[in-house]
Amino acid sequence: MYSSGNNDSTNSSIDYSLETHEQEIQDLDYFDQADEYSQYEDAEDTYYNELINHESNHTLTAKFDSLNLSPVEEDTLFSPQKLAPESASDLKQIEQNYDEIDAKFKSFKKFDIVQDFSDHHYAKHSSWLKPGKDWNKRIQHDWSVLEKDLPEMIYVRVYEQRMDLLRAVIVGPSGTPYHDGLFFFDFRFPTDYPNSPPKVYYCSHGYRLNPNLYHCGKVCLSLLNTWTGSGCEKWSKSKSTILQVLLSIQALVLNEKPYFNEPAFVKLANTPNGETNSLAYNEKVFLLSCKTMQHSLRRPPKHFEDLVAGHFHQRGHTILMACKAYLADARVGSDVLAEKQEKATCHMKDFKASLKTIFDELLTEFSAKGVDCKEFLDMKENDDSGTSSSAAAKHD
Repeated sequence: MYSSGNNDSTNSSIDYSLETHEQEIQDLDYFDQADEYSQYEDAEDTYYNELINHESNHTLTAKFDSLNLSPVEEDTLFSPQKLAPESASDLKQIEQNYDEIDAKFKSFKKFDIVQDFSDHHYAKHSSWLKPGKDWNKRIQHDWSVLEKDLPEMIYVRVYEQRMDLLRAVIVGPSGTPYHDGLFFFDFRFPTDYPNSPPKVYYCSHGYRLNPNLYHCGKVCLSLLNTWTGSGCEKWSKSKSTILQVLLSIQALVLNEKPYFNEPAFVKLANTPNGETNSLAYNEKVFLLSCKTMQHSLRRPPKHFEDLVAGHFHQRGHTILMACKAYLADARVGSDVLAEKQEKATCHMKDFKASLKTIFDELLTEFSAKGVDCKEFLDMKENDDSGTSSSAAAKHD
């Protein structure tokens, strides 16, 4: 697998600040050929600057209000005044809600055939024509392979009335800055498939969290013929499969050090400057991954609602623990539960301030969805009380 790049840029001097690194990536000429994404320009990622300039002085209550929660969701919040259920019946209802979420999550199939495709990126694609029997036979074969061989942490939905469409979600692998995130991809099979590879759209929400995954949704992968490659790296109508594409994204794109997915920076691998850049890039990636989590929580894709709810119900506490560990200088992607944590020797500019803002936002989101956040809400209440006391003492 290769990410896109122009090797001429490797001769340019590299400023090892994150801002310059981002600009260098944007200056690279990723694709020569015109394709369905030619309407987009690969604009510079402005999100990070917006994030660090975000006002973080909102109270927790104000953040809850901004979510426009239903009365039922408001009643289940672990706010300081509602940490203890008012009655045994309240506790029973909360436990029933948890049990229902967990039961649906545990029974969620890795592969399934569904009906409604209305929110699929390619749902209104104008070139949809029903192909011949050979095409149908190949698609059904791919379905069988996916149903039988999908690994853990990849889930797929296909559509009975639109066999040319497929949606997959990949859970971010542990040990990477993508850990515990949910990354959705929409596929479309052209009428000449498998002579041509599928079209793949990454649901980016406008965030650039990998050199291979564009703001506009483009996925840069040799296997998809969206980047150069040779031999088995390229799509083969007789050998390549959708499962192979999904595994490539999981293992080769969402990896431990995505900074080096960019060919211009491969030569910096295992050098002090390269590793420093990689650590800073991972910190940015984790911030954007957390923002992506928020989008998934607020508007989960159709047919994945139970997966999203159950995943964050299970992993929300761990995600918040990771945020706290990173604020205490643990290296992004390291095992935050380990007895001896790996420490980051330096940080991206304003990383901790940005992460603190995102932590508060995730705490609000997770609490609203019924995740057990009591430990962190208590910590926040104590921190806020301490800050208020210090401010009052200083004023006196």
